Amino acid sequence: MLHKSVTTENHSYSASYCDTEETAISRREEEVMRLKSLVKNLVNFILKPAGFSVVPSKSIQDYYLHKYSSYEEYAHVQIHWNKVKLNNIWADEGTLNRVRDILISEFGDAEKINGICHGTRNGFEQNFLRSLSKTFDVIGTDISETATDYENSVQWDFHNVNPAWSGNQDFVYTNSLDQSWQPHVAVETWLSQLKENGILIIEHTHAHGPSGASEMDPFGVKPTVMPYVLTMWFGSQISISHSVAKKSNMDKDSWLFVLKKNQHSVSLIKSDALV
Repeated sequence: MLHKSVTTENHSYSASYCDTEETAISRREEEVMRLKSLVKNLVNFILKPAGFSVVPSKSIQDYYLHKYSSYEEYAHVQIHWNKVKLNNIWADEGTLNRVRDILISEFGDAEKINGICHGTRNGFEQNFLRSLSKTFDVIGTDISETATDYENSVQWDFHNVNPAWSGNQDFVYTNSLDQSWQPHVAVETWLSQLKENGILIIEHTHAHGPSGASEMDPFGVKPTVMPYVLTMWFGSQISISHSVAKKSNMDKDSWLFVLKKNQHSVSLIKSDALV
């Protein structure tokens, strides 16, 4: 058993995990990816004088969704990569401070602001938000059983409806929509967890686009296309706004899409488009 500490700016959290055969497999996969990158760079070097370059086909797509053979395969892949990346933190304090500002703007007079952060792996998101304000009562979820090792985290597949959460959350936040195999179902579930005046905040970057989609992160959509996709799924049942700023832990723009319900119950528009 290895024990490592996770540190980000002024806050530290602990993570423990087993260095198993799965880790060795992931290292081999990383080596294959590195080799592919070297080959691509060599080909581009040869083609550059002619004004051509090789790019992944997904890089010219607006939307991509990886297909699994079954839910069991999806869950196995997600739990595997959760454990491999257990010590990693994608979320950053700067973006979560932006989330705080949105929440204070929406619910500043409330004595308690209830929320769920979906797909938080080692619990950083909910615990950092809780540290920002005593009014924030926030839990996090993750599909892996490792979630139970972290404070204020529960093991849960974020696609699934939990009656205990339905209709009673002030907000839902996630930076993990890219890890969904049925993103339209996930968003529908999250919207159902909100109170009448609740908000859903989805963090998204270019790294969550089609080029970054894979078996590990099955859903990819360009940030500029995200509002269109959400509208295709839910139409006028929701309102969408967004803001963009740099993440504080990496050189990437972070979009925060804020979704509000325009009616009590929001359901997926029955359409083949982008589903």
